[in-house]
Amino acid sequence: MDSNNNGIIDEAIQLLSAPNDTERDDPEHREHPLPSIDKVKEIVELLRSIIFPGYFGGPVLRKQSRHHFLGVRIEKLYGLLEEQLLSVQHFDTEHNSSGNAEEKAAGNARQFIGTLPEIRRKLWTDVKAIYDGDPAAKNYGEIIFCYPSIRAMINYRAAHALLSLGVPLIPRIIAEMAHSETGIDIHPGAHIGDFFCIDHGTGVVIGETCIIGDHVRLYQGVTLGAKKFALDDEGNPVKNVPRHPIIEDNVVIYSNANILGRITIGRNSVIGGNVWQTRSVPPDSRVLQQKAVETTFTDGLGI
Repeated sequence: MDSNNNGIIDEAIQLLSAPNDTERDDPEHREHPLPSIDKVKEIVELLRSIIFPGYFGGPVLRKQSRHHFLGVRIEKLYGLLEEQLLSVQHFDTEHNSSGNAEEKAAGNARQFIGTLPEIRRKLWTDVKAIYDGDPAAKNYGEIIFCYPSIRAMINYRAAHALLSLGVPLIPRIIAEMAHSETGIDIHPGAHIGDFFCIDHGTGVVIGETCIIGDHVRLYQGVTLGAKKFALDDEGNPVKNVPRHPIIEDNVVIYSNANILGRITIGRNSVIGGNVWQTRSVPPDSRVLQQKAVETTFTDGLGI
């Protein structure tokens, strides 16, 4: 390599080593290491095997062995989770812990494991909602193995439980893992009821402050998003402001519909495909595009 190329490389290294305005987020300057993406992935795989034993994590050969199967995996989950929760105790100033960080991490890990039966109950309602609403689904096992919405909901329901315990960063990592894997983007801060179904799923976006009731069905490409952001005096987005829709019980939203802003879609309503909705609608509403105009290519039409 000639001296000119060496000079270019040396200059690049020098510039990259210089402090910059994002240095406060540099892991090198943190008191504690950041979480391990690989270990968080392992946590998610363990959760899948605990929630749906036999479907993930190897077979449960006999009914009598289920207790042992789950006990081993929950013990491993507890250890991994405690370690990763400790790593985010000082992630940012907002979430800096007071008191004993180890004790708080262990307590949060125990509390999260205590939520697993309820997470499992909710996920089985999601499986049933898909089975009841999709004639292509032959049985529950097919849904658990194959449907991206169930993979996304496992991550979402776990991430939401962790976020509810005040855990920073890790819930978002878990949610974005599902986003990358399935194309379904659910913020862990959203509140989603029982019997939730996403059909097909690709391109679905559910924002942080969404509230979704029971027996709601979304199709591919649906966005439950914000219409605009409130800004503070310095021009930065104001955080933790309700800005996403409220979807009441028994609502169906068809493909590529955009429901934007803090509006309410009343119970038992249907929102048609490709609709752009920025105003609330009362219960039992039907919001549809105009019907297609049918014609034929005669007398020069279509030229």
